[in-house]
Amino acid sequence: MVELVEIASADDPRLADYRDLRDVELRKALEAEHGLFLAEGEKVVRRAVEAGYDARSFLMAPRWLDGLADVLDRSDAPCYVIDEALAEEVTGFHVHRGALASLRRRPLPEVDDVLAGARSVLVLEDLVDHTNVGAILRSGAALGFDAVLLAPRCADPLYRRAIKVAMGAVFSLPWTRLPDWYDALPDLGARGFTTVALTLAPDAVPIEEAVAGVDKVALVLGSEGHGLSPRWEQSADRRAIIPMSAGIDSLNVAAATAVACYVTARR
Repeated sequence: MVELVEIASADDPRLADYRDLRDVELRKALEAEHGLFLAEGEKVVRRAVEAGYDARSFLMAPRWLDGLADVLDRSDAPCYVIDEALAEEVTGFHVHRGALASLRRRPLPEVDDVLAGARSVLVLEDLVDHTNVGAILRSGAALGFDAVLLAPRCADPLYRRAIKVAMGAVFSLPWTRLPDWYDALPDLGARGFTTVALTLAPDAVPIEEAVAGVDKVALVLGSEGHGLSPRWEQSADRRAIIPMSAGIDSLNVAAATAVACYVTARR
């Protein structure tokens, strides 16, 4: 059963996991060093624990204790109870969802394990915005995709902001990082996937046409700025667009993913 620990000082060393949550670079270094990630909000904390992630600790205002009582009762980790003003001082923002948890990361699975039995996967190259990564995982899970593969430089799906936007989909949708960027798409082709790159290339066809009749499909999406690298654009089996009007040539990558997933799921 959880131990409730009331804390009255923002300088208490036991709160180290929760400090400076708005400082992205500092958080990336700290979380990598200690093998942890943070979940924010009652629903997300619950989904993380139910997915089997071990808690290092919890931090919450008193009014959130009852809502997560069953989760806390199943954990041996300490729960630091602090008032909301102190939580804001520690974290650097108003924790309006009231509850945070620090959880232990697990080793990433092998690509073979993530792709086992998969027919529809998302492949992300160098997306740097955690919000977009979280939104893409949420769309993939909601629209029936089986897995997500990330290039080595893609933003972390277990960063707090990504988890929050994904509403915990990062805990249910299998994902891992690709060990080899250069030959990632040919390797997927060798595994039986038709790789379809979302791009404005001259030979791109409407997404409905690109995925028609395809059994195992991998939708390939590029970074927020310049899109896909020439290597990935050219090594994909097919190139696809979402037809636009009113002189607009593209959507935000998260919005484009949702549309492409919807079409692909109904191929």
